Amino acid sequence: MQRLRRWYAWWRTHAPRIRDFLYLFFGLLTVVLQASTDGTAGWNFRGSVVLTAGIVASVALLWRRRFPVTVTLIGVVAMLVGGIFVPLGLALLTLAIRRRDVVLAIVTILGYVALVLNSSLTEDSFWVSVFTGPFLIGTWVAIGAFIGARRDLVASWQDRAERAEAERELRAEQARLGERARIAQEMHDVLAHKVSLIALHAGGLEVNPAVGPEKIEGSARLIRETARQAMEDLREVLGVLRTDTSVAGADLAPVPQAADLERLVADSRAAGVTVTSEITLAADVPLSIGRTIYRIVQESLTNVHKHARGASTEVLVSGGRGEGVTVRVTNVRPVAADSLLPGAGAGLVGLRERVVLVGGRLATGPTEVGGWRVEGWLPWPISRESETVTPVGVDEGKR
Repeated sequence: MQRLRRWYAWWRTHAPRIRDFLYLFFGLLTVVLQASTDGTAGWNFRGSVVLTAGIVASVALLWRRRFPVTVTLIGVVAMLVGGIFVPLGLALLTLAIRRRDVVLAIVTILGYVALVLNSSLTEDSFWVSVFTGPFLIGTWVAIGAFIGARRDLVASWQDRAERAEAERELRAEQARLGERARIAQEMHDVLAHKVSLIALHAGGLEVNPAVGPEKIEGSARLIRETARQAMEDLREVLGVLRTDTSVAGADLAPVPQAADLERLVADSRAAGVTVTSEITLAADVPLSIGRTIYRIVQESLTNVHKHARGASTEVLVSGGRGEGVTVRVTNVRPVAADSLLPGAGAGLVGLRERVVLVGGRLATGPTEVGGWRVEGWLPWPISRESETVTPVGVDEGKR
């Protein structure tokens, strides 16, 4: 098989030159044979004309690829003057391979006329050439047209295959970029919140170094537990990167839901943030809507931890089937102006993309009293069954 491949590669490289040699050889051979049969004792004038016209037409075949029409017309002249058909047939073959249009039809008719006119010099062969000429010339043209059509078809298949391959590579690259962006957003959502909680606990110990040992022990325990959870979440996300088995984010665990909002708010309270919450939702919130609600509240509380530590915060989540879900997180003006952790501003950008993907809208900005508000609305399509909204939980946090 390897030898056959090498032979095929060699043939693809040298085939044009081999065909040129064969065309020239057969053209000159037929010219010499035809010219020699016209003379009885040596070369006569007729034989010289046939030989000259045949040599010119045969040598012209070397340029048949660049000037197919011109070479074919030379073959027509050679046919008319000397009755040389082989160069004309080979030229018509090449012309039919290159183009199949009106020019081919006109040149083919000229070749047929030249064949008939040349045969008119001999009374016995005139009517034979009239009836057999179309089949004789048409055979060369038909073979060339078949080869040309097949080459065009193969070329179109190759072009389609190349374009399909390029599109496949482009889609694969876009999928990789989308996967990287999605995993980066997931890592930000999962880790930023827990790191901000750790910073809050550590900041509380730094501000109040004289607190009792029980308070220090509790804060250290919370820091340890939060760090362990962050490491577990990071390990799961990195596991997706190593195995590359994620399908639409299905295995980027953990997948948060609306039922996890109370735990999320409780973690912020444990870190010392005054958070009041009122969460009124139906029990069967769709998974995509519940995950987006969770991310809105999580990103908002994360920003409170980083940029407005100690600021009183209010979390309101309400809605139902048919009317949509409203999520509002508002904090008052922070006492401290500095931030515990740096921010790149990518959190709200990714959050807005999440909300838009589910068909909702998001508004962020400062309040009139100097605080900050994040408010979003998410659609919840109505179904055929009527359903009563049951509260997930109503809770008030205390300072």
